[in-house]
Amino acid sequence: MNQQPQQGEIQIKINDEKLKGEYSNLVQILHQKEEFILDFFSVFPPAGTLNSRVVLSPGHFKRMVNAMTQNLKLYEEKFGTIAEVDTPEQKIGFHA
Repeated sequence: MNQQPQQGEIQIKINDEKLKGEYSNLVQILHQKEEFILDFFSVFPPAGTLNSRVVLSPGHFKRMVNAMTQNLKLYEEKFGTIAEVDTPEQKIGFHA
């Protein structure tokens, strides 16, 4: 049975490929006055791959940071504190 969305609801369509998600172990964040750009990479030396680029308005970026902060707090309350790891010292160069 196909349900019609209620007023104020938005139906989201997603295909199986997107539903699988993408693994990322590196993110690069750039910004301009009008937007934040998040590039998500999978890096396994000696190579890496850009998996996704997400462009956000400054207001949406701030809401996302707040939501991530809140979810991190809830996660640590449930599963314990996450230990911070050192930033890798290896420089990553970007080549086409």
